[in-house]
Amino acid sequence: MYSKEDAKRIKREFWIQFAEEYPRKWILYNTQIKDFSFKFYIDNKKAQVLLEIEHKELEKRTIYYEKIESLKNILFEDYINDVIFERDFHLESGKTVSRIWVEKSGISINNKDTWNTVFDFFFEKMDAFERFFFDYEEYINDLETNT
Repeated sequence: MYSKEDAKRIKREFWIQFAEEYPRKWILYNTQIKDFSFKFYIDNKKAQVLLEIEHKELEKRTIYYEKIESLKNILFEDYINDVIFERDFHLESGKTVSRIWVEKSGISINNKDTWNTVFDFFFEKMDAFERFFFDYEEYINDLETNT
């Protein structure tokens, strides 16, 4: 069991090492679409690369989700073949979001021996997600064009 300070230090070290290994500016929150962002996540059991649609208006959240869902076959075939879709994902905070993600289990932020595997996973999957987004950004962002 790690102290709070140790956990914080390990987490900081992990992200610094990832940035050094893959020095790149990721799109993350800078999608130009309100409440539509890409995220990295890691804990003691898994790592995830995800697209989260957090729009407060259910209708807009649904439209964005359905646009991505309508491109599901293209996403699978040309970018990431193991993506998970969940229209209504419930966060621990009680908030409901739409989430599209890919996951790698059997790793831990506390196990430095798995870090390179996670770094490679993060790079490969986020790079694919970003390429997909840039290729279909106009369609995704156009709320007038329904699926």
